[in-house]
Amino acid sequence: MKQLSEKVAGIAPSATIEISNKAKKMQREGIDVISLSIGEPDFDTPKHIRDACIDALNRGETHYAPSNGIPELLTAISDKIAKENKFPCKPDQVIVTCGAKDAIYEGMEAALNPGDEVLLLTPAWVSYEPCVQMANGKIVKHAVNQKTFQLDDSILERVNARTKMIVVNSPSNPSGAVFDAKSMKLVADLCEDHDIYAMSDEIYEKLVYGKEHISLASIGDMAQRTITINGFSKAYAMTGWRLGYAAAPLAIIKEMSKVQQHSVSQATTFAMWGAVAALKGDQQCVGEMRREFDCRRKYMIAELNRMGYGTAPADGAFYAFVKVDGDDMAIAARWLEEGHVAVTPGSSFDAPGWIRLSYAASLDRLKEAMGRIERVGGN
Repeated sequence: MKQLSEKVAGIAPSATIEISNKAKKMQREGIDVISLSIGEPDFDTPKHIRDACIDALNRGETHYAPSNGIPELLTAISDKIAKENKFPCKPDQVIVTCGAKDAIYEGMEAALNPGDEVLLLTPAWVSYEPCVQMANGKIVKHAVNQKTFQLDDSILERVNARTKMIVVNSPSNPSGAVFDAKSMKLVADLCEDHDIYAMSDEIYEKLVYGKEHISLASIGDMAQRTITINGFSKAYAMTGWRLGYAAAPLAIIKEMSKVQQHSVSQATTFAMWGAVAALKGDQQCVGEMRREFDCRRKYMIAELNRMGYGTAPADGAFYAFVKVDGDDMAIAARWLEEGHVAVTPGSSFDAPGWIRLSYAASLDRLKEAMGRIERVGGN
């Protein structure tokens, strides 16, 4: 039998999904596992969003739509970007995708040629590197300062003539850190000085606590070279809807559209009407979820610190990034096998010695999880 794709064989499976699957298997076996391993809000999708989707189904919105998205959603997204993210964006500069991950993949395919280097700031979400690999690019990693989780001038040493793109994720998965104005300006200057594209993943922009979210494309002329990634999963608890989007210069959107046309065709038609309702409807639901996440964040960070664990600045998203004394893979395995708490080892994010815990679970479950972790130990 002929050999399968070497390119795909060289790509690692998603560590977060693998751990989640293992936790679910244990739960099916009757074990009370508390899963803090996957980035999924535990809230229901708000009712007005669900109702809009149901209404769309009932009126027959079950057929093909324009590949880049229904006009109503493209307009709602471009209006939102201009108002909230503060950079110019027309509807034809937007593409609606099957989740933000799909937008990231399409953006990589559209921008990269074989051998192009992509500068990845670590710790980094697990799927950036595979998306670069699938687009035949080459990853170059640069660690942020592990005390402040901000950038400094050392990043300039990682840029060369082959550098094509830098990936920015703020608020960060896994660390929860939010890049400040100085870090963002450093990225913008680097891109403009060296003619580099940027991919700015802002999927957690609505989940920021006491800090300011800055869109990279709003700085200087960065809108001319930035692919801004966003979606509906985190802010509106719509993970299963698989709806993301990208905003970028028209030339990039046209290339992304080709990838979409020849792969998934389009996002689900009736689901897109739910996304219109999400953007144009009452935003109180977003504030309520953010306030609840903030309460959980404060509790978890305080408990972990009390147990002697250091943590990264948890200024955004819904993760606590915890420094452990020892092998993070072994400690995470022990927490799962002995404490029945599923977490994600930092090695999955190019951050050995750290562990990511999601606080997208009820406060009661978080209290139980902290008790179990304290009993099992790790430091």
